Amino acid sequence: MPKIGETAPDFELLNQDGKSVHLSDFRGKKVVLFAYPKAGTPGCTKQACGFRDAFPKLESTNVVVLGISPDKPSDQLKWKKKEKLPYDLLADTEHRVLEQWGAWGEKSLYGKKYFGVIRSHWVIDEHGVVIDEQLNVKPEVSVAEAVKTLGA
Repeated sequence: MPKIGETAPDFELLNQDGKSVHLSDFRGKKVVLFAYPKAGTPGCTKQACGFRDAFPKLESTNVVVLGISPDKPSDQLKWKKKEKLPYDLLADTEHRVLEQWGAWGEKSLYGKKYFGVIRSHWVIDEHGVVIDEQLNVKPEVSVAEAVKTLGA
């Protein structure tokens, strides 16, 4: 699991259009990578739309936003269109990247234990170094903290 001050491990995932995306494709730009449990659910929509609403300001300061979840690319594309999300959504259907980044783990709902996505975000600088990490964060806090870290 990458920590603040460490180089973010590279990965390759498919986006909502089925195109391959590498984290290293964005060297030279700052990146907000946010992990969300499921496209179209209330908390995930709040987080994703928060980043959508902040996107013009972020983009003008050389920031890229990427969402990551275990959803299939087709489900992400449908959600992206519905919510007019201006950034890529990455499909980690086998949750290997989510596990590597510490955003996959045991959760509890109404006393039942299960494994799933732990809502999180990371901010990565132009050199690929993690400068902010928020694990198990509320949707609105995720957006506010990422924007604050970036000074946007």
